Amino acid sequence: MLPTENRLRRREDFATAVRRGRRAGRPLLVVHLRSGSTGPHAPGESDSPTRAGFVVSKAVGGAVVRTRVKRRLRHLIRDRLPRLAPGSLVVVRALPGAGDADHAQLARDLDAALERLLGGGAR
Repeated sequence: MLPTENRLRRREDFATAVRRGRRAGRPLLVVHLRSGSTGPHAPGESDSPTRAGFVVSKAVGGAVVRTRVKRRLRHLIRDRLPRLAPGSLVVVRALPGAGDADHAQLARDLDAALERLLGGGAR
């Protein structure tokens, strides 16, 4: 389970990450990352936690499938939060193929996208 302080909940925070952050696309998901040392709603506060949010549309599948994909992504991102700078905003958008993917495939795509966003991969 992703701790409460690491959850992205406000619409403005999702919009900030998507519009002002960097993006890396993979076959199963798209990751938006807005790096920052200060939180968008707490100016001057440098120790705000990294927060993550998820977008899983009906194109992925029915309610059961969408919930399963969100649970898997929450579990995967929880282990990867320490790699990100404090105050970062991450939005993971699942693409239609994510509903049929297993845990390992989602992990592989998430790792590849984060690697690219953190400067380890070429465009």
